[in-house]
Amino acid sequence: MTGSDEFRLALVGAGRMGRHHLRALAEHRTVRIRYVVDPVPAAREAVAAAGLPAYPSMEDLLADAVPDGVLVTAPTGRHGALVAAAAKAGLPVLCEKPAGLDPAEAAEAGRVADAAGIPFQVAYWRRFVPQLRRLRERIAGGELGEILFVAAAQWDGEPPAAAFRTGSGGIFVDMGVHEFDQIRWLTGQEVDRVAVQPAGPVTDPAVRGRDVDSAQALLGLSGGGTALVSLGRHHRGGDMATVEVFGTRDHERLTFLDPADGDATMYAALARQAEDFAGLVREGRSAGAGVADAVAVLDAARRATAQLTPGHEVHTDR
Repeated sequence: MTGSDEFRLALVGAGRMGRHHLRALAEHRTVRIRYVVDPVPAAREAVAAAGLPAYPSMEDLLADAVPDGVLVTAPTGRHGALVAAAAKAGLPVLCEKPAGLDPAEAAEAGRVADAAGIPFQVAYWRRFVPQLRRLRERIAGGELGEILFVAAAQWDGEPPAAAFRTGSGGIFVDMGVHEFDQIRWLTGQEVDRVAVQPAGPVTDPAVRGRDVDSAQALLGLSGGGTALVSLGRHHRGGDMATVEVFGTRDHERLTFLDPADGDATMYAALARQAEDFAGLVREGRSAGAGVADAVAVLDAARRATAQLTPGHEVHTDR
């Protein structure tokens, strides 16, 4: 589609994740990023060199153009304020996960969007990976029987910068929310209990006491089964993610993010997610995550993170 049929996005935040979205949608036929907002001059200069108009603030953008929707990819701590700014302008929002540093922030973002009457979606891109969608359908159709155990692992090629890690909420808020959402979405079950065990070594002195390089969480699920979330920041070769599901009738294991394929799976899923968001805005339909999902996932991440705090008394129940 072209012209008035094209869905025009404003990207707010041209950092690491913002650049991923730019690449994923660079040649998309129907959904395109046409504007970029970032307060950092160097970031604006980089996208301007690629031919995109760049603005220091939402106000500057709206004085010049009105997009069809806003894609928020700024640091997590700014999600709430940016959702509020978009809502004030009446603009639909696709907000990168996790839509806040804790459940209250995500719930408030949803409340603000609802009060403004704007569509609001949280960007958990794994819901748009075909392999995972087929696995979910198999589970929902009873092909695996009763779910006994789910193992979900995400290991990154290398740790991000200390400045990011100390402001991202830690490993369970930054990384683990993907696994928590994936487990809930695949199984249709809630996380009832959380027990955490971190690994000892932390390679970057600047984050010691504020984040860990690896941690595992054992979850109790509302359907009676259990799940294991394994997170790490040192996977030689590149980013990797797997999921394995054991049921009373069958078993399936997927490596859906493989270093051998680079970021191809993620880019394809980001594009499908953007298409889904356009459908939400124009037709009211969506297969993506909503506010309730974001709140539930952050609640699990909050309980997991609390157990990483030295001296914290561990309570595994809600």
